[in-house]
Amino acid sequence: MPPVIDDSKPIFLQIAELIENGIVDGTMPEESQVPSTNEFAAFHRINPATAAKGVNVLVDSGILYKRRGIGMFVATGARAQLIARRTEEFFEQYVRPLTVEARKLGISAEQLNHMIERGARLAPDAGNDKERSAAL
Repeated sequence: MPPVIDDSKPIFLQIAELIENGIVDGTMPEESQVPSTNEFAAFHRINPATAAKGVNVLVDSGILYKRRGIGMFVATGARAQLIARRTEEFFEQYVRPLTVEARKLGISAEQLNHMIERGARLAPDAGNDKERSAAL
């Protein structure tokens, strides 16, 4: 069953995100060929132009590159680039607001670290993400 494409954001961005997830989790290693836009379109039952738009977002950002007559490939350094960007996004979306709220509540850095460690022990295994990306 294909990963769910939904109405939460534009479909082309969801296609780009699926490819990014595959790169980050290693199911699409650097220098490997990614599925064609027609393959994405058929698999996800979307317009090929929409799939191409998602791929082109990653070409424009240097994550993918085209080998004329062969297809699209994951660029060298793409994984590190994605991890760096996502780490910064994670900080801005989660860590900064968390620390602001902790400060408001008088939670010390030590207490916050203990809470994070406790949360990490309770978190589900992230290995399931690899299975979802492999469904590309």
